[in-house]
Amino acid sequence: MEIRILSYTSHGGETARRVSLALERSGHRCRTFALEKFCKEGDEKLTVSASEWARDGFMKADALIFVCAAGIAVRAIAPWVKSKTTDPAVLVLDEKGTFVIPLLSGHIGGANELALTLANVLGAAPVITTATDLNDLFAVDVFAAKNHLRISDMQLCKEVSAALLAGEPVGFCSYLPVSGPLPKGLTDGEATKGVCVSREEIAPYPRTLRLIPQRFALGVGCKKGKDRDALDAFIRRNLVASGVSIDELFCMASIDLKKDEPGLLTFSEKHRLPFYTYSADELNAVPGKFSGSAFVRETTGTDCVSERAAVKASGGELIVKKIAEDGMTFALAKREEEISFV
Repeated sequence: MEIRILSYTSHGGETARRVSLALERSGHRCRTFALEKFCKEGDEKLTVSASEWARDGFMKADALIFVCAAGIAVRAIAPWVKSKTTDPAVLVLDEKGTFVIPLLSGHIGGANELALTLANVLGAAPVITTATDLNDLFAVDVFAAKNHLRISDMQLCKEVSAALLAGEPVGFCSYLPVSGPLPKGLTDGEATKGVCVSREEIAPYPRTLRLIPQRFALGVGCKKGKDRDALDAFIRRNLVASGVSIDELFCMASIDLKKDEPGLLTFSEKHRLPFYTYSADELNAVPGKFSGSAFVRETTGTDCVSERAAVKASGGELIVKKIAEDGMTFALAKREEEISFV
């Protein structure tokens, strides 16, 4: 996860740096921001308002942590809150690190899990308010987030959670292997409401919440200034030809030269896909055989952007080799992960 941390005081900055160090040890990428007079080595100077800082973070980061009063955080994020399926995790810490509060995206965004992590390393008290956590019940949105599954219907997701809280049995089935015992409240028998893990549009229950496995990374490249509509149509057309739906993508990836490419950013935002970019050196280090081009290497520093980026982002194998058309390239890679209740 990319996590951005903001503080406003000297003590808050100390806590922010402790948070950053702890999270980086857990494999996260962190950036700390502070007022110029409180900046220390490694901090970035805050040059915009808290609201503008939050706006940029909502577009580019996975989590935002405010080390300040909760009111400041609430006002900063209020204009940018859209949906629990796309909003980043947002947490608040007091400057002494006594309490850690998930404000937004506790389940899907991972704010609750981050809060528990920080509570352990800082000795802070986590303030968790989500009902399923308080009642020790299965949370379908947490299960989906941990196992890289897209929730097909958020309203139905709420109905499933309500049924669990009311003590009603909820069915569960999966067309992919699942490890671990069924959590309390779930049944593999008949039920009025149920959860099904499947790529296909099937409904084994009268009210079926489908969880769609997100196993594919989209690797893309294009000429500078490529038309946005042309890019969108090119990607969609090749997804259909590959037998993969947009809902099955978990990210798109390219070279860092394209991190501000308008057409790619538009596609990323439109389809709510994280957009990862890598340096030429990072792409060159990806093992495997790729459709190399001397021209592309001379232009970008690597022989193949789309294939290498897809494999880098997925950590898996290339399943659709580079498709090139009119200054655009497309590739797909697939990750293999076990679905688990643990």
